[in-house]
Amino acid sequence: MTIPAYERPSNLLLAIEPTRAALSLGSLAPAWPLLERAPLGDGHPVLVLPGFTASDVSTRVLRGYLRRQDYHVHAWGLGRNLGPTPETVAGLRARVVELAERHGQPMSLVGWSLGGIYAREIARAVPGLVRQVVTLGSPFRMRDPRASNAAALFGVLGGRPGGPWRRRAMGRPPEEELGPLPVPATSIYSRSDGVVPWRACLEIPSARSESVEVRASHTGLGHHPAALWVIADRLALPAGDWRPFRASGPARVLFPPAPAA
Repeated sequence: MTIPAYERPSNLLLAIEPTRAALSLGSLAPAWPLLERAPLGDGHPVLVLPGFTASDVSTRVLRGYLRRQDYHVHAWGLGRNLGPTPETVAGLRARVVELAERHGQPMSLVGWSLGGIYAREIARAVPGLVRQVVTLGSPFRMRDPRASNAAALFGVLGGRPGGPWRRRAMGRPPEEELGPLPVPATSIYSRSDGVVPWRACLEIPSARSESVEVRASHTGLGHHPAALWVIADRLALPAGDWRPFRASGPARVLFPPAPAA
């Protein structure tokens, strides 16, 4: 099987990531009246997973918003996300089992970047515990971390460029071979992502998967108004009644124009 080679985002996009992320955060206040009109939830549990090198602090805005939308929202509670270490894998497995037992129903998983890749692995391993998966800038179709601007961090933690991170990634079957997730899945991505190649974030088409584009930086996705709207809209879908996302009404202003047919 030929694995697509994804082009690394430009250094310019990477350089302006902090500024764009700050602008996304600043846009929340004027967008808040619109965000409050997003569909409300049914109280089911939601587990939010942070990105690489981030902690639960990075998802505080997202979790706060989802709580206002009537969900039982949980942080991952495992400190800083330093990759799929044995401690992280065991801790996340225990966290999922504990929440499933506590709530007695499947949970939705929302994962930012590497956190979204974890969410997808959980859904494949225990689909009966997962209601749906929503990812934010997660390059789950990228097998070589050198295609990402986070490669330097991977190299530092791995001891050399790629290190065990690359061996782990290259030893895993590609998404094209694994196929779509066994649960509904939505990938939120940005063509101007400065950290990961956006094409590596696109879902494999299926009857219950989709890719939704927003105008955002990678590090601002978790508090970008358009991304928050998509997450709220997806989580509000009744269990077993999935349909593709469509921006309608005033919310359309948050999204890029639909491509011409």
